[in-house]
Amino acid sequence: MESNDLFALADELRELRETKKRLEDELKAVGLEIDRVDACLAQRMLDTETQNFTRNGTMFCLISTTRASAAAGRKDELFEALREAGYGDLVYETVNANSLSAFVKEQTTENVDVLPQWLEGLVTVFEKSTVGVRKAAR
Repeated sequence: MESNDLFALADELRELRETKKRLEDELKAVGLEIDRVDACLAQRMLDTETQNFTRNGTMFCLISTTRASAAAGRKDELFEALREAGYGDLVYETVNANSLSAFVKEQTTENVDVLPQWLEGLVTVFEKSTVGVRKAAR
């Protein structure tokens, strides 16, 4: 292989890697901007009590999900409490975040929209609203 070919390939590889890094940085920035705009739109939809709307052939719908995670530094206590309450099947080396969220939502619903006392302080519960986007039906 000639030196020129070697250098040309080396230059091309360097340029491609630089392009990849620039695009990854740009993608990260776009992702952060999507999160910001999504949060603003979700809040505006909450404020105006708008469940969904269609704009330019795209439907936007408000989606609220319950998320739960172990309170900071209390994961072991949470695991023990889950086992003692008969829900040890949720506990692995870690508790799956989606399973815990669904479980906490279920327990709260069964307890008249109040977190059961045995979970108090062991989990952090918050509502997250996002906007679903899909092509609108004609």
